[in-house]
Amino acid sequence: MPELPDIAIYVERLAAFTRGHALTGVRIASPFLVRTIAPAPAELVGRRVTEVGRLGKRLILSFDGDVHAVIHLMIAGRLRWRPPGAKLPGRLGQAAFDFAHGTLLFTEASKQKRASLHLVAGRAGLADFDRGGLDLFAATPATFLAALTADNHTIKRALTDPTIIDGVGNAYSDEILHAARMSPFRQTRQLTAADAAGLLTAAQTCLADWTARLRAEVGDGFPEEVTAFRPEMAVHGKYGQPCPRCGAPVQRIKYADNECNYCAPCQTDGRLLADRGLSRLLKADWPKTLAALEERRATVRSGAPPPTRLTPPAPIPPAPTPPARLTPPASTLPAPPAAAPVASPASPPPAPVPATPAPRSGVGKKPRRR
Repeated sequence: MPELPDIAIYVERLAAFTRGHALTGVRIASPFLVRTIAPAPAELVGRRVTEVGRLGKRLILSFDGDVHAVIHLMIAGRLRWRPPGAKLPGRLGQAAFDFAHGTLLFTEASKQKRASLHLVAGRAGLADFDRGGLDLFAATPATFLAALTADNHTIKRALTDPTIIDGVGNAYSDEILHAARMSPFRQTRQLTAADAAGLLTAAQTCLADWTARLRAEVGDGFPEEVTAFRPEMAVHGKYGQPCPRCGAPVQRIKYADNECNYCAPCQTDGRLLADRGLSRLLKADWPKTLAALEERRATVRSGAPPPTRLTPPAPIPPAPTPPARLTPPASTLPAPPAAAPVASPASPPPAPVPATPAPRSGVGKKPRRR
């Protein structure tokens, strides 16, 4: 999903390409894209773009007449600038916004169709799309700490929650936590004021550096390679590769559809963080430290059998004692009555089998046809 640095570059380049230009046409290719009824997309035709902004990870294109288009790219949505009247690209094309000097294509490379377009009349209607997260570049250490500790979550979850922090997702939260040397599983209410100040500085520096890097890559053009996995990143998407700071292999935690990457020596004092899958499967055999993991890998590579965990056998429980039968004393038991002999009836003699008479000559035969 495009995060704050990518969204910031989209805002800058959309403003450069569309502000002051009138929309000449709107083509909607997917019935799942538009999530509002009024205003209709056709009502945008003829209006000029007056402003381009963002609300969290949503892009806002404002038009004449106080009408606004709210674009949420979600995970697989992208925007592309093409020559005027460009054709929508097959199954990926969701919508096209035509201008006299070019076409803005809205694509989504996913079958789930989660990207969306909302059309809003009146600036007051934009408040419905504001999730309320804290703007990191407007935050102070005190407001940042207050936002994180309002509820007790892991720091990874708090950074990626749009109701707590604005514009940060899975990729840049990994980079921020690595820069701050902080465990993604640390609880927010364990943070001190000094911890929060260091984390805020790391977040602001990381996001500003990446925004500047992407701005330099795009130049005067339009962003084309918008991705959450970049070779210059320190840990995100780098599972098994060396940490650029200490050289240890980057680790990962897989949960749901996401993956969290971290460096154990830099962020967790060498401890491996348990996930919801493999660690639950291995249970007591899960290596607790990076050193234990490397020792196990070396054993596997050498071909030697892994060490056997010696545990005492569980004690065998004693067999249950059957309950004693409660019977009255023999002197009080009544004597059973004597059984009367039962005479078996004699079997009747078998009935005689009647003899079958021999057929007479010519009787019962069919006459021949002549």
